Amino acid sequence: MPPRPLVAGNWKMNGLRASIGQLQAVIAGAGDLPKVELMVCPPATLIASFAAAARGTPVLIGGQNCHALASGAYTGDISAEMLNDAGASAVIVGHSERRHYHHETDADVRAKAEAARRAGLMPIVCVGETRAQREAAHALEVVTTQLMGSLPDGAADFVVAYEPVWAIGTGLTPTPADVAEMHRAIRAHLVARYGAAGQMARSLEGGSVNPKNAAELLAVENVSGALVGGASLRAEDFLMIAGVYR
Repeated sequence: MPPRPLVAGNWKMNGLRASIGQLQAVIAGAGDLPKVELMVCPPATLIASFAAAARGTPVLIGGQNCHALASGAYTGDISAEMLNDAGASAVIVGHSERRHYHHETDADVRAKAEAARRAGLMPIVCVGETRAQREAAHALEVVTTQLMGSLPDGAADFVVAYEPVWAIGTGLTPTPADVAEMHRAIRAHLVARYGAAGQMARSLEGGSVNPKNAAELLAVENVSGALVGGASLRAEDFLMIAGVYR
């Protein structure tokens, strides 16, 4: 059996306390979508209140980043243990915006994924190539290298999110053929490295997924859900994407 799909919303640096209404709308719609797992990843300031609101519902709450260490003199950072304590059940690590703006390496991402595992959180490990890398025909090589360096060894208790950097916030969208080729390569790496467990690890598509293209992109073989950016800020759009799995 294929893994149960996951549709996760990455709110990035968006959302105030009043935004809980969007979460409540997602919770209200989740009952009609039993075939898919829903997750909302708000900014750290909202995790505790969102987790309290989602407690006892099918909707999970995740963080957007964590430090590799459990505690210490790291002003402004947040540990995986703190996210767990606030009520999160997962955390995104290695998003391209973290890799670019904060210069995170594959080794940094792997350390954060291991920290998430240590704290009892599910790591959502992001990979993806830039436009220049794709145009130079290096996309598969880049993503495979990121997988090798960013994923923790041992159990395949993580989610991979493929986000072509050139499609994030640009309005550009990979074709189904692009998506199929990349997720086939991701699946091959997971199976070669983790055996049968790699077949069950979820591989999400994050290339500007929205209500208009979700049905086409999420129907591609080896894609087991989506990591949604801007379209996740409106519950209506987010639920329309997840509704592909009715």
